[in-house]
Amino acid sequence: MRTSYFNVVKNGASIVGPDTALEIFKRICLARSFEAGLIEAVREGFVTAPVYLSMGQEAIAAALSLAIPEFMIFAQHRCHAAYLSFGGNAERLRDELLGLPTGTSGGRAGSNCIQCHDNDVTMHGHHGLIGENVPLAVGAALGSGKPTVCFFGDGAAEEDYVLSGMGFASTHRLPVLFVCEDNNLSILTDVATRRSWSVTKIADALGITNADLSDDPWTLYLTARELKKSLPAFINTFTCRANWHVGIGVDGPPEWDRFEIIRQDLSALGLSKEIAGIEDDARSAMESIWDKKLLQRLSGR
Repeated sequence: MRTSYFNVVKNGASIVGPDTALEIFKRICLARSFEAGLIEAVREGFVTAPVYLSMGQEAIAAALSLAIPEFMIFAQHRCHAAYLSFGGNAERLRDELLGLPTGTSGGRAGSNCIQCHDNDVTMHGHHGLIGENVPLAVGAALGSGKPTVCFFGDGAAEEDYVLSGMGFASTHRLPVLFVCEDNNLSILTDVATRRSWSVTKIADALGITNADLSDDPWTLYLTARELKKSLPAFINTFTCRANWHVGIGVDGPPEWDRFEIIRQDLSALGLSKEIAGIEDDARSAMESIWDKKLLQRLSGR
């Protein structure tokens, strides 16, 4: 059931506690402010390569980065929030998008296959085809035995190597948490038009512990902490991208505004002053990264 409150834990922000809730919010704000600066950099012509924005979906990576910080990360093509939330350096991400040699892949990979091996973060890149990060994640878990999180979208779930990868992980009981960031769209086509089956039901059939829920960060945090005890596991989380599949355009308002819902949750706990300070700090930090004069110097314009 695709709603903002599907299977959401009541009073979740209170349950996780103010310190954790505010840290999740901080990571959401950092990703959101980074994307706001990136959008302006695209408009100004500093970033010319295709970009896959996390705007609107940031709560998922932010919550999971606190619940499973020790996991190896295999992100999907819409991966800026995962990179930033798990501890990636924002300046190196900016430089990658600018095509600079100081970027995460020397400026050669671009937006959709970001990697990070800094600050104790192990986020592996890939070549950007939809869903091919899933068998890579499964293979990495098999070879290393290390806990691994693999993000993919609802469109990627329809690729044959995604489902076979999940089946292999189930057969060999590999330590993988599969996370489907289900924004209901494969470019512009919704799930109901594309298929009549549910990934969660397939996970059931494969014997993989699973959860179906909306992108409420408190519920995601609590759910991931439980599921990591019984890997492999699968989370399908309903979310809303704010921009086009690729690019900075907007077709209209999303089904729900998770960021505003989160702000309301925290305000209800008496944390209005704290969230205002976090938003200001994130905005200031990212404005300095995307400063127009700095971009002119970096790009040689």
